[in-house]
Amino acid sequence: MGERNKIWTAALVVIGDEILSGRTHDKNIAQVASWLQVQGIRLAEVRVVPDDQTAIVEAVNALRRRNDYLFTTGGIGPTHDDITVDAVAAAMGVDVIVHPEARALLEAYYDTRGGLNDARMRMARTPEGAHLIPNRYSGAPGIRIGNVFLMAGVPNITAGMLDALTGTLEGGDPVLSETVGCWIAESEVAELLREVEQAHEGVQIGSYPFFREGRSGANFVIRSTDADQLASCVHTLCEGLGEMGREFTPDPPRGAPSFRP
Repeated sequence: MGERNKIWTAALVVIGDEILSGRTHDKNIAQVASWLQVQGIRLAEVRVVPDDQTAIVEAVNALRRRNDYLFTTGGIGPTHDDITVDAVAAAMGVDVIVHPEARALLEAYYDTRGGLNDARMRMARTPEGAHLIPNRYSGAPGIRIGNVFLMAGVPNITAGMLDALTGTLEGGDPVLSETVGCWIAESEVAELLREVEQAHEGVQIGSYPFFREGRSGANFVIRSTDADQLASCVHTLCEGLGEMGREFTPDPPRGAPSFRP
C-alpha cells in the first residue's frame, strides 16, 4: 500500500477533572476530528483522563504507539494542576526544561500585562527536545514532541493551534462521506449493510438508528477516500433498499434527526 493510500490515524487524550465531573462540556473532540479529516487523518480513538500524572502517562504511551499522531487538550496552563507537560515528559523519558523561545514569547506577551511571574513561567516549560505550536491568542504556545501534540483546553485557542498546524502533517486522502436515510429498523437491513460494505473495498458504512412519529428508521453514513467507490456503494445500498420496497433518500427522512459525520 502506498503512502498516499495508507490510512493515517490519530488519537486524542482530553485531560481534566472538570470534563469528567461534567462541570465543563468538551468541545474539542468534534473540532479536532473535523480538522483531522481535512488533513487526511482519521481520529481513531479518544480517551478522557483526570488531572493525574499516572493516568496521563498511561494514556499517552498507549495511544502514541498505536497511532501515527496523538493530540492532547488541557493541562498546559499556569496553575498547579496543569501537569500535562510533566506527564508527557515522563511518558517519553525526557526532562522538563524552560524552552527559551517559549520564554521569549511569554515575556513579550506579558510585557504590558503585568510581567512574567512564576505562574506564567510554567507555560514556558516543555519536554526537552520539543518544538512549539504558535498561539496567536494568549501567547502561551502549544508543544510538539515526536508524534505528540499538546494543545490548550480552551476551544478557541485549540482552534488557533490547529490552524497553525494545517498542512504540516502527513496524511492520506481526505475521507469523503454520503448519508442515506430510510424508514427501516436496523435489524431488517443488517445483512444488506454487511454485503454492500464487503463488496466495496475501503468503504465503511455506519448505521445510526432513530425513532420518530412511532416509526423506526436509520441514517446510513458511507465513508471512503475513493470517490468512485463511495458513489458505487451508495448506489448499491439504495438499489438494495429499493428491492426491499423501502423508500430512501440521500437526506435523512422527514422528522428524523439529521446526522453528519
